[in-house]
Amino acid sequence: MRTERVKRFSLLDRGFHLFLIITFLIQAATGFSRLFFSTPLGRDLNALFGGYDTSILIHKWIGVLMILGFVFHTLYLLTRLDWKNLGTSLFGPDSLVPNLNDIKHFWQRTLWLFGMGERPRLQRWTYWEKFDYWAVYWGMPLLAITGIVLMYPILASRYIPGWTLNVAVLLHRAEAILAVSYIFIVHFFVGHLRPASFPMNEAMFSGSVPMEELEEEKSGWLEQLKKEGRFESAKVKSPPVFFRVIYYIFGYSALGFGVYLLINGIIYSRYITLH
Repeated sequence: MRTERVKRFSLLDRGFHLFLIITFLIQAATGFSRLFFSTPLGRDLNALFGGYDTSILIHKWIGVLMILGFVFHTLYLLTRLDWKNLGTSLFGPDSLVPNLNDIKHFWQRTLWLFGMGERPRLQRWTYWEKFDYWAVYWGMPLLAITGIVLMYPILASRYIPGWTLNVAVLLHRAEAILAVSYIFIVHFFVGHLRPASFPMNEAMFSGSVPMEELEEEKSGWLEQLKKEGRFESAKVKSPPVFFRVIYYIFGYSALGFGVYLLINGIIYSRYITLH
């Protein structure tokens, strides 16, 4: 049985992802504790975080931490650009920026699913991974701006009309609900529950992918690595068993908690409070 693996994510990439998992789950839970405070879900979540006031305080300051993480991540992305070859850097095969090849790959994969063509030779980032990434990225500034306005409403009202605070509440909650729904439904399914990934996509935890998976899912990237002479240096060993046990427990705990919030959010959706 082949055990060769190829490195896909750096330690910093995985650190960003872990940071986002933890902060996002805390924000979802503390946000729901306020959104559903009159329901058993809200009462349980508030109790978990030490009461209503403590829950909201945690929500505010974890939000600040997420903003700092977003700024750091953006600065990191800017340092990764090749400014002398900006076009290639932005739209090349190693970029997360969508390009025409993504449309081509989407069409090829659609035909392949219906048995009308061959599987597309996908690169390092598939079109659904790019969508996944930017779906989260674009929502952060909206949540950050509206969140800061709601943290300091008196100060904000010195510079903006009072009615915009109501708009900020609606935008913040709408984007938060959209983000929670997307992550807990689409991202969880694509990342872990579809047949090619089940029982778990380990790449972001281990930092590497099995050779068999690479040959099947991202043959275009594998070909690129070999062509550029980076294939041998990209090979890594399988993660230790104890490490796999740890991230499987953590991953499924996070997934289970997210599904718990999603299901209960749907059940109690008619009790969403407007204050």
